[in-house]
Amino acid sequence: MRNGRKAVVAAVLMGCMGGAAMAHHSFVAEFDPSKPATIAGSVTKIEWTNPHARFYVDVKDAAGATTNWEVELGSPNTLIRYGWARNTLAAGTGVSVEGFLARDGHKYINAKTVKLADGRTVNAGSSYQGGEQTTKTPGL
Repeated sequence: MRNGRKAVVAAVLMGCMGGAAMAHHSFVAEFDPSKPATIAGSVTKIEWTNPHARFYVDVKDAAGATTNWEVELGSPNTLIRYGWARNTLAAGTGVSVEGFLARDGHKYINAKTVKLADGRTVNAGSSYQGGEQTTKTPGL
């Protein structure tokens, strides 16, 4: 009977872990590495959540129309290793984001680097695995 309980507990735990793994996506499932882009604007909202931190930026186009973009970063844990803190970005701050556009065309970008208002460029902890890799930015 005791081994039966262990098997049930193990099965339940494995089922829970599998759900979390399935919820996470690969880079190429959502983003197109052949579509690098840079956006610039003013931060409107920051979400320091798992599995990816994200923030939103109001970007003005050539005609002056404003569109709110979603910017995906690495996990909060990855960002902390790169020197980020919860207060690295604040609503109203100007930023420039270099990254890769969403495959489906909506205003969503996976950030590779973020240039802050003070001129520093910081690694965004992107899940992008091709090409040049950015390095840790000390002193944030």
